[in-house]
Amino acid sequence: MSAPIRTGVWVLVAGLFLLHFFLHVGLGYSAGAPDLLTVALLLAAREFGFARAAGLGLVFGLLEDALSVLAFGANSVAMTVVGIGGAFTRDLFVGDSWVFRASYFFIGKWMRDLIHWIAVGDSVRQPFVDQVLIQGGIAALYAAAVGFVLFEITGLGREA
Repeated sequence: MSAPIRTGVWVLVAGLFLLHFFLHVGLGYSAGAPDLLTVALLLAAREFGFARAAGLGLVFGLLEDALSVLAFGANSVAMTVVGIGGAFTRDLFVGDSWVFRASYFFIGKWMRDLIHWIAVGDSVRQPFVDQVLIQGGIAALYAAAVGFVLFEITGLGREA
C-alpha cells in the first residue's frame, strides 16, 4: 500500500493545471507563459511515486495532445517518461540542495522537449538546434525558475 499523498500537493497540481491552460489557451500566451504542466508534474512526481506520476503524466500529455492536431501522442509519451523520471529521482536524490532543485526542473523540462521532438514526425519537426537547444533551453530556464520558487514556497520534497 502506498503512502497517502498530502492534500496540498493535489491542490497545487490542480491550480497549476488550471493556470497553465488559462495562460496558454485562454489568454493565448503560448511560449510567453511557462510550461506549468511540466512544473506541476515534476513537483508531484517527487511526492507521488512511479505509478501515480506516470498516470498523471499520461493524463497531462493527453490533454495537451487534444490541442495538437499534427502530433497526437507526442506529448503523452514525453509527459509519461518525465513523470517516471521525476519519481525515480525521489529514490536517488534526497535533500534540500538548491542546485538539485534548480537542475531538477531544468533537466525535466528540457527532457520533455527533447522527447517530444523525437516523438513528432519529420513533417512537423523543426530543426534540432532551434527547437530543442535554443527554444527548449530558454523554456527550461523559465520552468526551472518557476519550479524552484514553487519548491521553496510550498516546501515540497522536504522531510515532514
